[in-house]
Amino acid sequence: MDTKRDSFSGKLGFVFAAAGSAVGLGNLWRFPYLAAKYGGGIFILIYLLLAVTLGFTLMITEIAIGRKTGLSAIGAFQKLDKRFGFVGNLACIVPFIITPYYCVIGGWVVKYLVTFATGQVSSAATETYFGSFITKSVEPIIWFAVFIFLTALVVIIGVQKGIEKASCILMPVLVILIIAIAGFCITRPGALAGVKYYLLPDLNNFSATTILAAMGQLFYSMSLAMGIMITYGSYMKKDTDLRGSVRQIELFDTLIAILAGLMIVPSVFVFSGGSKEALNKGPSLMFETLPKVFDSMKLGGFIGAAFFILVLFAALTSSISLLETNVSILCDKLHWNRKKATILVTIYVLVVGSIVSLGFGPLSFIQIIGLGLLDFFDFLSNSVLMPIVALLTCISIGYFIKPQTICDEVELNKPFKEKKFYIIMLKYAAPICLVLILIFAVSEAMGWIKV
Repeated sequence: MDTKRDSFSGKLGFVFAAAGSAVGLGNLWRFPYLAAKYGGGIFILIYLLLAVTLGFTLMITEIAIGRKTGLSAIGAFQKLDKRFGFVGNLACIVPFIITPYYCVIGGWVVKYLVTFATGQVSSAATETYFGSFITKSVEPIIWFAVFIFLTALVVIIGVQKGIEKASCILMPVLVILIIAIAGFCITRPGALAGVKYYLLPDLNNFSATTILAAMGQLFYSMSLAMGIMITYGSYMKKDTDLRGSVRQIELFDTLIAILAGLMIVPSVFVFSGGSKEALNKGPSLMFETLPKVFDSMKLGGFIGAAFFILVLFAALTSSISLLETNVSILCDKLHWNRKKATILVTIYVLVVGSIVSLGFGPLSFIQIIGLGLLDFFDFLSNSVLMPIVALLTCISIGYFIKPQTICDEVELNKPFKEKKFYIIMLKYAAPICLVLILIFAVSEAMGWIKV
């Protein structure tokens, strides 16, 4: 039985691992297509405002809960107050929903990396390449299996030797690659119009859906309300500066997301003039637009392969955190050892992920509230369960367990400069915001309102 809990070696290891969780496909794949679809600069402005207010409040709460209790979400809330043990149980459902479909997309990344590495740049740049690939029955599942195997390998090794070491290597490499490729993309002919659309807020592009999209992205990108930050907090040493770590994670995460958009959104303008149809491509935007950029470049195959290595690094750091959270839940709840829990979670992900993958092909007839399997699981996790978990976290800590519990944990090392702001956000602003977002998300999905 594995009774001794792992920990990160120190602040740097924790920040790289937590930032690695936050910086993933949510930044490189999801953030750019949402920014493109929901108004560019105005979407970024709203996202930034949410990140430094709601995002900061929720992240510092979750990490403090994890460090104080030394447990994953399923046991942490129970330890703080037995009445709110159900909040931890609900939070634990989220990563079990996200991990399978996230790894399916990770499989797409592996496929594109191999495609570029083997010189098939022109093929990948065609309009039908992506669609014909994801609708196949067997090939997407093979690449998905490769991706989940790589993820499980790191998790089974452990926290310091596996997760921390991988994150400390992958994250600096990711930053270097993303800056280089973003610099190239914004210097292409016609890219300036895309840079302006992406960075300059235009109130004409504002809508309630823009706020909803930014809120959903906040949860997804910063790994909030899914038990991950509680789990990582439980591995955090008591002498690590909690507040400073959260600020660094937020900065790193937001910077990578914005740079990712600078790679992709201006490229849409280069190849389509920024047409509404092109900007509304959605989840396929990165896979359909960037291959055209690389195909137009000298050494496009090499640069494209470098880009998808970058995306694979980012995808792995997040999938590792998702799988680790699932494993930690089983270890805490059932007292399994790491190896047994990792193997069983991996089998679960392979089964459910294969079904999600087939949802683009043989199982495409399955529609839930008008959504395909991947889109439905994304809606259920990001637009429904995450706001509910976040709301219940704010209520339980704000009114029953009391904010001082979190503040005391934060102040173990250094003063909590934003203490008053934090308490106001936790007790009043955040709950109101989360209730409105939840109502709007469900109403839109059910067709009760049109946007």
